[in-house]
Order: sequence, then structure tokens, then C-alpha cells
Amino acid sequence: MRKLAVAVLAAALTGGTVVGVATAGEATAAAPTVNMEAVIKAAMWDPSKPNQDITPGSGESVRVVEQALADENLLADAYVDGHFGTATVSAYQDWQQSLGFSGLDASGLPGTTSLTRLGDGGRYSLTGLIDIGGKTTMDGETVNRRSADMLGAAQRRIGVDFVLTQGSYNPGGDPSSAGTHDGGGVVDLSVHNLPSPWQAVKALREVGFAAWHRTPDQGPWAAHIHAVAVSDTALSPPAWDQVGDYFEGRNGLANNGPDDGPQVEKVTWEEYQRR
Repeated sequence: MRKLAVAVLAAALTGGTVVGVATAGEATAAAPTVNMEAVIKAAMWDPSKPNQDITPGSGESVRVVEQALADENLLADAYVDGHFGTATVSAYQDWQQSLGFSGLDASGLPGTTSLTRLGDGGRYSLTGLIDIGGKTTMDGETVNRRSADMLGAAQRRIGVDFVLTQGSYNPGGDPSSAGTHDGGGVVDLSVHNLPSPWQAVKALREVGFAAWHRTPDQGPWAAHIHAVAVSDTALSPPAWDQVGDYFEGRNGLANNGPDDGPQVEKVTWEEYQRR
């Protein structure tokens, strides 16, 4: 304040104005914000795109994360572009491993802890947090709290209770699942109690699942519904890939066939809740 007073006195004596004098209490430039919802959606969708298109609404948040990875010497400056492609996934996996994570916790899919740590030192603040909650059970199958809430919402939309035939966190489970159930956010549902598998898939998609009606002519399995919770941060890489396929209009199978399910606006659980 003494510096400011001297400057004001000098200006008064010379008829000038005070320019560029900061006080101790003045706010410094705020750090950028990173929206976790936007980053996770981009991380799941961008690697499946045939080009470098940026997921709508995610570019700036992704770019800030990429710059932080570049500052850690994990990502080349050329990839700081707002597209969460395979180079960014690999760099983020290196970041997770540097924090001591391993296995599915170091898949390259950002989680709350690693995103928060990457923003330390004033790089950015984190908003739009995704909370998948702890583990619970439905029909004796393990799911996380977020998935259970999503299933409940879909059930209410069609007025029928689902019967789970396979849950989440099931490493080494059904070989026909190709590892999609190893992490969180993935369930298989029986179709035998459903008046319309099509309507069930539609309801699941409307609340934030990438879901398909699987039939025996598609693979070595009985008819069922396969559902993957979009933006679940505990997804295994194969399930994560299926989310990208869903957004790209594919069926989530190895043949990369066209999506054969009901067409709805594709949303996350968090987006559905805000409606």
C-alpha cells in the first residue's frame, strides 16, 4: 500500500495517472479448469475416431490435460491438440504408472486421483467429477453404485426388473466376453423376462449405457443384453473400446459391424441426470 500511495502522490503532483501498480491483495490470474466429464468422454470416444475430430465440448479441457502431460515430458507438443487419441492415452498411462498405479488403474483412462495429481502446482482445477461409488450386488452379481443407479433408472423407464447374468469386476470370467467384464461398469442381462429386448436396450441407452441385444448368431453365447456404462472410470480397455464403437455407430463386436440397436441421443449418466 505504501508503494501505491507514493505512486498516487507522484501522479497527483505531475498530473499523470497510475498505471501497472499492483497491491498485495490483488488476485493473480486464475488457473484453468478441467471438466472431468468432458475428458473421460473424449478419452473413450476419440481413439475410435477415424480422424482427429475433437469430441464436442471437450477440446479445451483435454488440451489443458495434454499440456500438463507435456510439462511432465510424457507427451510431445505436437499432440497437445484437444484430441484424446492413442498418443495421449499412452502418455496418460505413463503418468498413472509414475504415481504407482498398475493393472486397470493404469490403463490410460483418467481417474479422479490421477487427474487431480496432474493438476497440482496450479496447473488446473478439476470440475465435473465422476463418482462411480463403491461395490454392491444385484442378483448376486457385483456392480458399482453408479451402475446400480443407472440400471434402476432404466428399469423404471420400462417398468420391468432386470435379471443380471454377469456383473462387473470379473477378471478371467466368461471367455466369450473378451475381458469386457474385468473392470467396472459392465453387465449382461437376461432377455427371458423381458417383453421387449429392444425396449430394454433403448431404456439402457437413454440413461447412459452403450447397450446391445446379443443373439446366438453373433457369437458363442445365449441371447442376452450387453450393457457398458459410458464414462465409468473403472472400465477395462476392451469395454472402453466398446464405448467408442457405440459413439461411432458400430456394434461393439470384433467384426466392427453397424449398430443394430435403437437410435437414441447418446448421453452419459451425468448428462441424463441433469435433464
